Amino acid sequence: QVQLVESGGGLVQPGGSLRLSCAASGSIFRISAMGWFREAPGKQRELVATITTAGSTNYVDSVKGRFTISRDNAKNTVYLQMNSLKSEDTAVYYCKASRPQLFGLRPIDYWGQGTQVTVSS
Repeated sequence: QVQLVESGGGLVQPGGSLRLSCAASGSIFRISAMGWFREAPGKQRELVATITTAGSTNYVDSVKGRFTISRDNAKNTVYLQMNSLKSEDTAVYYCKASRPQLFGLRPIDYWGQGTQVTVSS
């Protein structure tokens, strides 16, 4: 059974910082690409950042230069450091693990339960 547990969300003022963590159970972490997504009220869930098993990263344009995704394979944990937060960053943030499959099959995705981030003065 794979479980992803996010933590680190909360209320922060504009310009502030938060660090989200996502701890993965099971044996999939080291072979999985990891990602952070967010879903704001009335909007579709969107990709925020991804990191491959080799450490390559990708970000949505709106967070480039402000957010940093990283992973610690020894702790089975992926992080999202969020700096210079804006009100438009307010959303529920979800962690996703994508476990590869053989023979060209699509990866299997696992999701966490989400953590609320609210940026407000």
